[in-house]
Amino acid sequence: MTAAALPSLRETVARHGLGARKSLGQHFLLDEALCRRVAALAGDLSGRHVLEVGPGPGGLTRALLDGAAAHVTAVELDRRAVAALAELAEAHPGRLTVLEADALGVDAAALLPAPRKIVANLPYNVATPLLVGWLRAAAAFEGMALMFQQEVAERICAAPDTDAYGRLSVLAQWRCRCDFLLRLPPGAFSPPPKVWSAVVGFGPRAEDPGPALFAAMERLTAAAFGQRRKMLRGSLKALGGAEALLEAAGIEGTRRAETLTVAEFDRMARALLARGGQAPGAAR
Repeated sequence: MTAAALPSLRETVARHGLGARKSLGQHFLLDEALCRRVAALAGDLSGRHVLEVGPGPGGLTRALLDGAAAHVTAVELDRRAVAALAELAEAHPGRLTVLEADALGVDAAALLPAPRKIVANLPYNVATPLLVGWLRAAAAFEGMALMFQQEVAERICAAPDTDAYGRLSVLAQWRCRCDFLLRLPPGAFSPPPKVWSAVVGFGPRAEDPGPALFAAMERLTAAAFGQRRKMLRGSLKALGGAEALLEAAGIEGTRRAETLTVAEFDRMARALLARGGQAPGAAR
């Protein structure tokens, strides 16, 4: 089958019985013009190896293949969609690999040669854990353009001292430049979700903190925002030696997590790592 002979996305859904499943967090983007617009937000894909997660019937996949990407690897858990995507692979010989797998268990950096980008309309139910996993390995990617529920996108891009600012804001902005790129209404999807969606662009920062410092930042932000109404000297007690940690980072213990900048969290994470991740004598 050639690309010109491909059925429409709605015909593909009907032929393969691809009714969206709530259990898989599926909301398909079937408007081909919107799919092309989302693909364009990823920037220049010439010579890039692109990872897509949750392609469903392949609307965004088609847009990526119609562009200049060297190769697209689509990771899909739904066997019905895998069958539908086989037609797309046939229409673009050698440019599409379809992997039937749970993306949470896929090492994207090992799977794709460099230079790599990730472009995806993420399944709502696993979007946040997928993002955190990719942030751990952000140095391996040139960039990411990812679609989330708008509320999640707002949390990713939130500034300190706002209601949306939290653990995900710090982790994302610490590792990447985060740009809120596009909002999409519920009616753009089939079936329409109850909320708006949004695309966020991620540009990895030059310095790679490495796995140990990233783990320290995860522990720190989990403690700090786990009890965000408390002052830091209280919320960080779970880490042991909270007062010493705050003093080492030059941060007042009477402050609350949402008032700290990403740079201040970075100082605390480095101080936490410097003492081995815990206070001397703290229980392991």
